[in-house]
Amino acid sequence: MEPRRILMLFPKDWDRVELDHPRYQSGYRFYYEGFDLFRFPDNARLLTFDARRYVDRLARKYRGRIDGVISNNEHFGALIAAALAQRLGLPGADPAVIIAAQHKYYARCLQRRIVPGATPRFEALPYDDGISDPPQLGFPCFVKPVKATYSVLARRVESFAQLRALMDFSPLESLILRKLVQPFDDLMRLYTPFTIGARAMIAEEILDGVQVNIDGYVHKGRISVLGVVDEVMYPGTQAFMRFEYPSQLEPDVQRRMIALTEQLLAGIDYSHGFFNVELILDPQSGSIRIIEINPRMASQITNLYRRVDGCDPYGMLLDLAVGEAPQTVRGAGEFRAAASFVFRRFDGRAAGSVPTTEQIAAMHRRYPDARLMLYLKRGAGLAREMKWLGSHRYAVLNLGGRDAADLLQRYEAIRRELALDAGAGPVSAC
Repeated sequence: MEPRRILMLFPKDWDRVELDHPRYQSGYRFYYEGFDLFRFPDNARLLTFDARRYVDRLARKYRGRIDGVISNNEHFGALIAAALAQRLGLPGADPAVIIAAQHKYYARCLQRRIVPGATPRFEALPYDDGISDPPQLGFPCFVKPVKATYSVLARRVESFAQLRALMDFSPLESLILRKLVQPFDDLMRLYTPFTIGARAMIAEEILDGVQVNIDGYVHKGRISVLGVVDEVMYPGTQAFMRFEYPSQLEPDVQRRMIALTEQLLAGIDYSHGFFNVELILDPQSGSIRIIEINPRMASQITNLYRRVDGCDPYGMLLDLAVGEAPQTVRGAGEFRAAASFVFRRFDGRAAGSVPTTEQIAAMHRRYPDARLMLYLKRGAGLAREMKWLGSHRYAVLNLGGRDAADLLQRYEAIRRELALDAGAGPVSAC
């Protein structure tokens, strides 16, 4: 059997680790296109990047040469992959549906129509060179760009002065932000009648409670859920501290969340591909609200399902890429608990201790399932991330354990061995 030819657009570090595994080498041939949007000098390509011309070029280059196209890049990789798949007649999502799901304002409009009780109050905040009027929702409220990634500029704001300060950019920052959203705007005008561009902001009512991810995939309109992952924040912040699987929520709450996810995906006509839907539970009222829909695989956390359930999310993604129905496995993994631990600093300083290549290799020999990613920043890049996010992520560690206590013990052992700073104090028991 000939290897299946797969084009991966804008690959992320987790993608490279997974697709380089020997289990895929005999059955697939991978091609890679794209660049890193957040690392210099790769991101300098944004200055001249034209999404329409890029799709045209890839269509000419790969017509008849590939069997499928994928991307887990949420900024514009997933959208370009959908556009290219449509051009080449390959399995893929409708680009218009991807745009509607990723555009925070129009996604909220759809959610309000499909599941009004699960949709928070919201409004668009037009933005050009600044915010001219305060949101009618009043303060405090949660503000974010209608199109962003990694929670850039997503913040709780207490006053109009605080909102205006958040949106006060230097000329260089304004150029970067404009270039980051221009590809989405260009494709939005091509595939949809939407008129609110990607430089706008959206204000929403404050949502408090327990946050989760619902992960899964859709094949020919049939929705399959992999599971529910708990999101744990650094205390007093909206910054992710870790993602835990399986969820500690009651089974009936998880069933309600899954039912809401299925209703939402069917309502927006999402009929092909992986998804990651973020929800929040109010423990007092029991109400479930939608945070956002991500029409792509959450590559940082899907390997948690491999650890606990023994399934192969990337294998499923490759099946979908060629139009085949993936097979779901449950409860057959090496571990009974898994987590993705996020190391952050909130003081604006660079990571104090960086493990060497030799230290990381030694750690992997002792903990073969562990996966450590480093995201080291200094200078202007560090200052920019602190302004845009309020903290900076410098490492992620994915790990499994026999149970929650064993998982925490393994995490602490690796943290001490590599001298990684937990950032906001010790991590509580999972």
